[in-house]
Amino acid sequence: MKTEIMNPTIMRQKGIKALTKALGPIGMIRFLQQFETGTGDYSKEREQWLGTTRVEDIVAEIKKKRKHG
Repeated sequence: MKTEIMNPTIMRQKGIKALTKALGPIGMIRFLQQFETGTGDYSKEREQWLGTTRVEDIVAEIKKKRKHG
């Protein structure tokens, strides 16, 4: 197999063409959407959602729930 050096634009075009051929247009779009970078600061938002809950507390809660059904 010959390795071809190409610029990012051509590589992107060939990649999209290959994905479209293999997955179809909708499959290609769904595949690419998996790699969306998103926005915001996940660490700060996670702190807001979970507060100061520690992993040990979560494990203890899971064990408690498993014990009691």
